[in-house]
Amino acid sequence: MFKGSFVALITPFRNGKVDETAFQEHVAWQLGQGTHGLVPIGTTGECPTLEEHEQKRLIALTVEVAKGRAPVIAGTGFNSTAHTIEATRQAKQAGADAALVVCPYYNKPTQEGLYHHFRAVHDAVDLPIVIYNIPGRTNVDMSNATLARLAKLPNIVGVKDSTNDLSRVTKLRIEVGEAFSMLSGEDGTAVGFLAQSGDGCISVTANVAPALCSEMHEAWQKGDVASVKSINERLMPLHEALFVETSPAPVKYAASLLGRCTPDVRQPLWETLPATQEKVRDAMRGAGLLN
Repeated sequence: MFKGSFVALITPFRNGKVDETAFQEHVAWQLGQGTHGLVPIGTTGECPTLEEHEQKRLIALTVEVAKGRAPVIAGTGFNSTAHTIEATRQAKQAGADAALVVCPYYNKPTQEGLYHHFRAVHDAVDLPIVIYNIPGRTNVDMSNATLARLAKLPNIVGVKDSTNDLSRVTKLRIEVGEAFSMLSGEDGTAVGFLAQSGDGCISVTANVAPALCSEMHEAWQKGDVASVKSINERLMPLHEALFVETSPAPVKYAASLLGRCTPDVRQPLWETLPATQEKVRDAMRGAGLLN
């Protein structure tokens, strides 16, 4: 089972190209700070603007640094089933431990269409799959009934839930059992998600506060609610600041303040506004991440 603090890795750019050195240094830093799992090529990694060769290379670079010390769940989801299958095959070839497959965006498939999309990927590639349900980005919401139906397939092993609907977490747990990994995709409600039978979080904030994020999840697993509460309150202003504008622009700016990368994003995303930068800096200071 996947549990704890997983980082939705940013993709550093320099002069328009992937900065491989900065990326691997960032992955190594994450491991050194206690991050429990690595998620390259997701929304935070700007997957839609990466070329296929860049995606495959970034997965391989992550695996190379991880060396089995933490699981690598690679983003492989697209709005074409055939494209998703091919990307998932490439992730397996690159050495990923699992695939993060988003509900197909733009197409707006029905629940039956969602089931058969994920069934097709499952049947085509022998790799564990974590379903990524983020209706705010895809304009389609996988129901608990469809998730429970898919969870019966042996390689459908978990969900990244970015619905922010905490009431559905326990209901799904009752349907799918304890072995199914339930990971939040929302930093701001991650503690509530854990309390409602969740297992962990695929975090944006962990890009700049990996030690605090991992400590919070480890405290939860030990039953140290006081520490969880303290860390969560410390990080909450940062969670909010990192989504003042479309992610990952704010978190890449935050990472640039730590010297981890440039703040560059690929179009159609754009650099953060000065007011956003001020909010990010203030939140980073408040969390004790900047002097």
